[in-house]
Amino acid sequence: MSYKDLLPGLVSIVSAARRWISNARSVEESTLEDRAAFLNPEIRTGVVLLWLSGTLFAQQARPSEVPQNEVAQNQLQRDQATAAQKKSHLPRNSPAKKFYDTPVPLPAGKPGDLIRSAPLPYSLGVQAVRILYYSRSGNGDLVAASGVVLFPAGKPPAGGWPVIAWAHSLSGVARVCAPSLARKLLPVSFLSMYVNLGYAVVATDYAGLGTSFRNAFADVRANTSDVIYSIPAARSAVPGLGPRWIAMGTGEGAMAVVGVAEMEYQAPDPSYLGGVAISRVTDLEDLLAPTGNQPHELPLLLAYGLKTAYPQFDASDVLTEQALPLYERLGEECGVSGVDKMPVTDMLKAHWEGNRFVQDYFRRNRLGMGPANGPLLVIGSEGEPSIIATTKVVARLCQQGDWVLFNRYAEYDPGRVIGDSVRDQMAWIQERFANRPARTNCSLQH
Repeated sequence: MSYKDLLPGLVSIVSAARRWISNARSVEESTLEDRAAFLNPEIRTGVVLLWLSGTLFAQQARPSEVPQNEVAQNQLQRDQATAAQKKSHLPRNSPAKKFYDTPVPLPAGKPGDLIRSAPLPYSLGVQAVRILYYSRSGNGDLVAASGVVLFPAGKPPAGGWPVIAWAHSLSGVARVCAPSLARKLLPVSFLSMYVNLGYAVVATDYAGLGTSFRNAFADVRANTSDVIYSIPAARSAVPGLGPRWIAMGTGEGAMAVVGVAEMEYQAPDPSYLGGVAISRVTDLEDLLAPTGNQPHELPLLLAYGLKTAYPQFDASDVLTEQALPLYERLGEECGVSGVDKMPVTDMLKAHWEGNRFVQDYFRRNRLGMGPANGPLLVIGSEGEPSIIATTKVVARLCQQGDWVLFNRYAEYDPGRVIGDSVRDQMAWIQERFANRPARTNCSLQH
């Protein structure tokens, strides 16, 4: 089946969603029964297709079949294009480089201030603006971060569009890994679905992805700051955004969603309503646990994040001689070629976890060590190896009195989990904006 075969059905799903929203007075005021009628099994299947189709709405559909004698040549061309695209340094005189570059040192400003914004071409009734703004690193230093704001076409409703702050799963630490640079790295169809339901989406890149600052891999403190400070910056760029917002993310972004709830307890924003954490809500140390199916880049990314957080850290203290050449290329490529040929166990030295910087980094990235502000919806997969670690974090959150709804699904593939859980996501989000009481199943997590 080609993208062209899917397009009419997908467009009808979005059209149905928009009609459903227009029949209610606002996103907040449509009922659970409305949503149940809209999100029937066929629609959920369509949402999964929306997610899996990736860039369907970011570019024109292409035929899915290629003559057999052209396959090898086309694959070679794609590989060459991908290799060129993976180089970290942005083209010298490109508009993108000019947008993301900032003076050294960074001029004075405060986190959340907008540095600049620019329109970004999009489609299917979705407007987009790229933003550059001030944020804080995990060590408290002033940095620049980038992102994109997606919002519906037309006039905003009274009070502005309700806002979803999106925290993405990490795909690398190089500048070219910024989702706002390459829209295909965003879950385009998934986020567009929410925009067509009447929400605005603010999607941070995280500092160092796009901008010239060094990225802090999976550092909850740094990523949380980038999510929170993207909100006031986005409102400066797009005045139609409303004051109230929730956070939502997947993978490492789900870890940041829990971090947002914890940081909002320390410095509450009355407009923050809660967060949705999808897949892999784990402590950083549990990501490195020997399950046998970790991403091959994980030890390299950990060392990179350690060096960002602790400049005095020496990667050779934890990485083997074979792994160091791959580590040196992390900042140049979005994904390191050849890394999949080296087992994770061959990258790390014996007793690497005893390194004092590693131990401190693990401690500062443990979730549920402080109270959260606002309810959390945690979505996990029964078949994913990280579900045990996620269950541990949820139990910790519940034990300290946080308000958590933990929904588990049978699917292993994160893409299918996102699609299968979309009905619960939408119901939970709508309840937050409608000021309805949050549900919890913490009593089942002990």
